[in-house]
Amino acid sequence: QDKEKLEIRKLNVPPSAETVWDMIKYARNVIEEFRRAKHYKYILCLTPTPLACELLEICELSLEKMGALFEDSNVYMLHMMYQAMGVCLYVQDWEGALRYGQKIIRPYSKHYPSYSLNVASMWLKLGRLYMTLENRTAGVKALKRAIAIMEVAHGKDHPYISEIKKELEDH
Repeated sequence: QDKEKLEIRKLNVPPSAETVWDMIKYARNVIEEFRRAKHYKYILCLTPTPLACELLEICELSLEKMGALFEDSNVYMLHMMYQAMGVCLYVQDWEGALRYGQKIIRPYSKHYPSYSLNVASMWLKLGRLYMTLENRTAGVKALKRAIAIMEVAHGKDHPYISEIKKELEDH
């Protein structure tokens, strides 16, 4: 699966191995920079808005740069999209979070095993976002997908599953 996880865009002129390695180094550095910024600024920042804007800007700029070479299914792209989704959730930008989540779910479903809790977690987030944005049909579908995975991973009687089923009944 490494080829899929590190997928490069189909370009008219294929990039050199050096160009690809340079972008991988860039991606690793920006991921580390994001982690440091998130941790350091979280401790120092008294108001969340400047921090969130700065973190989202790091994500968006890196996604733009990496996106010139990497496919959206590339693990480095997915990592930054996931971080961007988290920032959007933090600032309650539900539409932004949903956009990132929709881009993430298909590659997650390919990269992770069928009954991965990472995939279930993403379906759960998407379901809740759809419900918040009053798209009940998509929300129910996403939450049911999360439940199906979680029933295999946790067992049908797990409290998480009961909680999600109650969410479905309440909406």
